[in-house]
Amino acid sequence: MKRTVYIPDEMDKRIDDYLQEHPDETLSSIIQEAIQSKLAQKDVSELLALAGIVKGGACNARDRAEDAVFSKEKP
Repeated sequence: MKRTVYIPDEMDKRIDDYLQEHPDETLSSIIQEAIQSKLAQKDVSELLALAGIVKGGACNARDRAEDAVFSKEKP
């Protein structure tokens, strides 16, 4: 798919400088990577499932914080 995007002159200069330093990359690859990164931030459900964080869990993390436990056990 082709799309037309506006890139401000200052950003265009930075992109040109970057591409000169990284000749193995293209404008298209930079844009695709940036979009993929932005979209990945929106869908963290797989990460949360992996970490075991679920809504309605048995306890809240702050209820089990180490400093709270240790401060209660000190004489």
